Amino acid sequence: MRSILHDIPAHLITLVEVLRAKLRDPNFLARHRVRPEDFTRHRQLTFPVLMLFILQKTIKSIQRHLHEFLDNLAQGEIFEPVTSGAVTHARAKLKDTAFVELNRDCVLPTVYAPEHPIQRWRGHRLFGIDSSLMRLPDSEELGQAFGWKESSNQKGATGTRYPEGRLSVVYDLLNRIGHEARLEPSTLGEVALAMQQLEYLQPGDIEINDRGFSGYVYFAMVLQRGAHFIGRCSTGSFLAAQEMFRLNRANHSKVVWLFAPSDQKAECRRLGLPLKMKVRFVSVRLPTGELEVLATSLLDEAGYPTEEFLTVDHWRWGHETYHLMLKGRLDLENFSGRTGGPAHDYC
Repeated sequence: MRSILHDIPAHLITLVEVLRAKLRDPNFLARHRVRPEDFTRHRQLTFPVLMLFILQKTIKSIQRHLHEFLDNLAQGEIFEPVTSGAVTHARAKLKDTAFVELNRDCVLPTVYAPEHPIQRWRGHRLFGIDSSLMRLPDSEELGQAFGWKESSNQKGATGTRYPEGRLSVVYDLLNRIGHEARLEPSTLGEVALAMQQLEYLQPGDIEINDRGFSGYVYFAMVLQRGAHFIGRCSTGSFLAAQEMFRLNRANHSKVVWLFAPSDQKAECRRLGLPLKMKVRFVSVRLPTGELEVLATSLLDEAGYPTEEFLTVDHWRWGHETYHLMLKGRLDLENFSGRTGGPAHDYC
């Protein structure tokens, strides 16, 4: 057997070095432990070790993963065994904000560093903001925090319930990286949550959304950020989209004025949004033969040809597979253990 060695990309080496420095920073530790006395005693599960262990998320059992992890750290030396219960108690001392800061201050700056070219479409980064529902561990505390979901089957309600949350992610579609994720109560609508996450868009970015998000206020909020939108339209949405669906012809483009609906004018004024805006509608034919109508703020036909929108809209599906990865590969909905403490102690 012949081994083929490849050079590790420079940006990955940089990322490892930046992460290592961050995990060893005493100020980082102080910001993200629950109590000042946490992680002050000499234990095998120090703050950096615990962080590295969690970052190596696996679907293996905690005990098996822990043994393999410590064995690698020991490099052949004899090490003191650590129980999975010790991991649970150590995890309860750690704030989730540690991972938010690592992503914001280490991962994203490395990915978007000037020396590391990223994928763009016609000079734009492409983003999706979408959510999915998650079943959470059966706990009264979590039910109160996130809300309860009543179970049902073909015969109706079963009389059982479980806590349910909504996981919403801001995702770079071409570079396949999550910018920000939130787990909120399932009672919070996906559009309302996405509106809060629009703050992560930068001027010139393009946000690509599904039908449920394609409304006047949502589009206006994207424009307010200096970004652009490409949104799928339903057959009963804007009049211009309805007309394109009726004609059933692909590769058509039309620019129209959209006016804020009368029942949304007060909200637009409160948010400082315009009461009218120019929007371009384009029609594309899906491989299934179905006609798709998209609304976009990219008005220039020469700069953004209609025939390219089919490919651009297809890239949105990468966001769907990202959610599947989070739930599947990371096994997010399979909770095998918990402490007896408050909701943040669950692991």
